[in-house]
Amino acid sequence: MKKYIAAATAVLLALGVLGGCSDNSGDNGSEGENGGVSTGTNLEVNSLIPTEKIEGNSLWVTKVEGLPEDFIMGVDASSVIVEEDSGVKYYNFKGEEQDVFATLAESGVTHIRVRVWNHPYDSEGHGFGGGNNDIEKAVEIGKRATKYGMKLIVDFHYSDFWADPNKQMVPLEWKDMDIETKTEALYQYTKECLEKLNNAGVAVGMVQIGNETNGTMCGEKTWFNIQYLMNAGSKAVREVCPDALVALHFANPETAGRYEDYAWRMDYYKVDYDVFASSYYPFWHGSLENLSAVLSQVAETYDKKVMVMETSYAYTFEDTDFAGNTIGEGGNVTKSYPYSVQGQANEVRDVIDTVAHTKNGIGVCYWEGTWISVGGSSWEENAAKWEQYGSGWASKYAADYDPDDAGKYYGGCAVDNQALFDAEGKPLESLQVFNLVRYGNEVPVVPDGLEDVSLMVDLNGTIVLPETVNAVMNDNSKQAVPVEWDITDAMMETMYNGGAETYDIKGDAGGLTAHCYVSMIEFNFLENYSFEDGETGWTMTAMGNMDELYVEDKVTDSLTGTKHAHFWSAAASSVEFTIEQTPADLPAGTYKFAISIMGGDAGEQEVYAYAKIDGEIVATAPMSINGYGNWDTGRIPEITVGEGQTLTVGIYVKCSGEGNGAWGKIDDALLNSVA
Repeated sequence: MKKYIAAATAVLLALGVLGGCSDNSGDNGSEGENGGVSTGTNLEVNSLIPTEKIEGNSLWVTKVEGLPEDFIMGVDASSVIVEEDSGVKYYNFKGEEQDVFATLAESGVTHIRVRVWNHPYDSEGHGFGGGNNDIEKAVEIGKRATKYGMKLIVDFHYSDFWADPNKQMVPLEWKDMDIETKTEALYQYTKECLEKLNNAGVAVGMVQIGNETNGTMCGEKTWFNIQYLMNAGSKAVREVCPDALVALHFANPETAGRYEDYAWRMDYYKVDYDVFASSYYPFWHGSLENLSAVLSQVAETYDKKVMVMETSYAYTFEDTDFAGNTIGEGGNVTKSYPYSVQGQANEVRDVIDTVAHTKNGIGVCYWEGTWISVGGSSWEENAAKWEQYGSGWASKYAADYDPDDAGKYYGGCAVDNQALFDAEGKPLESLQVFNLVRYGNEVPVVPDGLEDVSLMVDLNGTIVLPETVNAVMNDNSKQAVPVEWDITDAMMETMYNGGAETYDIKGDAGGLTAHCYVSMIEFNFLENYSFEDGETGWTMTAMGNMDELYVEDKVTDSLTGTKHAHFWSAAASSVEFTIEQTPADLPAGTYKFAISIMGGDAGEQEVYAYAKIDGEIVATAPMSINGYGNWDTGRIPEITVGEGQTLTVGIYVKCSGEGNGAWGKIDDALLNSVA
């Protein structure tokens, strides 16, 4: 049976347990539309957060040992208001329509996160989309969260629309301000917003000063200026919400040295904060072991609390709103768990376990667990709602503020398959993981999905498909099961004669569909051609004072596998380096060489692939850096190597740089024989 804490509002407010984050004096409000929530000190509060194990869940959940009682179990629910405006209804586990915040609390969620944009509207009042999340939306969401005993995590983007590692635009109202004026404006804005939450009786538990601020924030691109903004926001929190934690939020923990650098800079500039928070999406952000290591280093060195502020996982690869999803079947992502409700629960459980056993780890927040599809039968029907209510990731009106991104690619929700509710608004059993991790939930062990198989086969070799594949069980263990592949002689002939290509061979394993991704390749005489083994086999030589030149583990920036050579440097004309390899015992003959690069901010550049015989360059192929995702391949079609000669192949890169400096990725170096 579930047991709930039923707490009287007056007692809780008098004790300071719930309600506003500071002095809650102010006018009493009247009954609102959301189940009797009222503003001020009369805000009705009835905690529904369960104190005992939820029974009847069919998922396997391994208990997280030693989990602190006050560990934050958060869910970002920023889009709820516009979802409901668009006609979405949410239900509880009995199938009854119910306030979604009640369902979240009943499932063990302790904190609700909400983003706040300064003014996400055009001059005529049309919303930019993505929830149209101004402070008024935050107040409404905060009141409903507080009503059910949950605290609010306020996520200030300090932008009029999305802020992330690649985009930190200044609010239009602050566009022409110098840093001193902008700092004061940010302080006043933060203070006024928190006072509105306070006066509404909202229980604010944490405040983020910026969102994924990887070296830029609110239009500023130097830490020297950013530190003023961060301290101004923190000052406002300390004054209005003295009991709330102040968090700074960063992303990309997989990049070596990144968090160490950020934490050092925060300490150097004496930024006032409590929590060093990270995004962690297993599709892109490396291993949980690495996440724990980089957060532990921050906690141990600077005695800061740490947490995962954003994580999520797909429970299906299907799209339900005709807008396409960020994560789906196939694609250049790391698939750490099956795309299933059980896989989603296992991901959340493992992230909680990792943070709980990281020094000073205080919590995990799931990103946009309530953002599901709106509309129904067609893209046109859904698009009308996205535009009218702001329930898609961006509306066409966002072009006024962000013409190069939202203004071109506006549309629906790209994460509906990562929500904690299905397309009909019914909660998934994975939602209850926030409660069940405290107790464990053992059920019969059964297969949940199959692990994909990847093979590389030489065009002159023999294709041998495996006889078994790994079934991923609901307890996250693996068991080998027999598989029958659906492949014909004609398909084999196509694979041998189709050149370098990747094929998806399907099979049946115990009634589940197996995938074997067969990459047909020419024999490569280079060792570690795609940098999967780090720098093994390669010589990386930086000239001058480059900031970064190393092998990076980031699947979305790789051509093959998960790793590639990465470079970046901020100062003008500081990017200059070579990456080369001399294959051992190379037979005499004729060869061809290719290597690929992509990147940005290169400015004036000199980039080429090269081949050396006995140390002398004998051939080059010009290349260029043309922006993210635009891979350019340098090809040298014919290199003759005589008996006793030594061949060295590689790439030379030199950039003057623009803006914050040149950066790029290098992958897939191929040295093949020419018949």
